[in-house]
Amino acid sequence: MTHSKFENLTTTKKTIIINAAIKTFEKNGFDKASTNEIVKQANISKGSLFNYFNNKKDLFLYLIDYSVQILEEMYEKIDLNETDLFKRIENVGFQKLKVQKTHPEIFDFLKSTVNETSIEVKPMIESKLSTLYEHGMQKIYSNIDYSKFRDDIDIEKATEILNWTMLGSGDKAMQQIETFEDISQFGDQYLKEWNAYAQILKRAFYK
Repeated sequence: MTHSKFENLTTTKKTIIINAAIKTFEKNGFDKASTNEIVKQANISKGSLFNYFNNKKDLFLYLIDYSVQILEEMYEKIDLNETDLFKRIENVGFQKLKVQKTHPEIFDFLKSTVNETSIEVKPMIESKLSTLYEHGMQKIYSNIDYSKFRDDIDIEKATEILNWTMLGSGDKAMQQIETFEDISQFGDQYLKEWNAYAQILKRAFYK
């Protein structure tokens, strides 16, 4: 199925349906997810939903493919010429927030699929996601200048701390994101928050 009827909807309508489905599957898992809940949240009829997708499984697999495409596009926007780890993680965090402005729960949805137990979709999830995260991690951390770190610093643990900090400042920013109509204005606020933490950590980690 090409989902041509769904793709012909307006961007706004598609986004509403995708977000409603992502939220429902993320919260309940595949087997317990209710299409009644999806159509209620999306404010569409059940007939409309199944005019766009053959069944619940077809919708779920569409969401996997859609989410993978979103992540791959995000990875492509990472500036690999930037060799400073703080700047690289800052860029990744900002790209994630731009995605979450449109799809707030897309990363939680993908995370939830890793623990999906339904035999109806589990093999297909594994085939679609098996190399995605590995490829993403390789790209995020490629060409980093680790010589900036102090010799007594465990770089792997320092990187984990940076990622936790980025996620925390990102969660804080997400609580404020709806107050910004202009993404660049929101970006300025996010970078201000991140840099306040980054300056402290740089003094701890860098030579």
